[in-house]
Amino acid sequence: MADDPARERQLDETIEESFPASDPPANTVETGIRVAGTALAGGVVDNREAHRFELVVEGKTAVLEYERTPTSLVLVHTQVPPSLRGRHLADTLAKAGIESARSEGLQVVAKCHFVKAYLRKHPQPS
Repeated sequence: MADDPARERQLDETIEESFPASDPPANTVETGIRVAGTALAGGVVDNREAHRFELVVEGKTAVLEYERTPTSLVLVHTQVPPSLRGRHLADTLAKAGIESARSEGLQVVAKCHFVKAYLRKHPQPS
């Protein structure tokens, strides 16, 4: 069977059609497919349609709402469900928001009182 050139060609064609190594994998930035948003460090997702960073824990969602401008990311309000408080989830959201802005070359504007306090405790390099 291994010496059958027609069968070998057919297998090669099947492999090429079903597994082209040059195609990008699914669900990546390169393919443009996004399930729930852009995943960030710490399990935070940037849900751009809702204008907020989200962190789901135990089926509940903590959020950091923002406004995006061409030059800045305005961090507006942090909200953590009462049953999830005391776990530093707001810290995780603030850090993800700040890192996201920095990675995109955007200025961070903190309107949220929590994010302002976070920045005082965790000064960012210039």
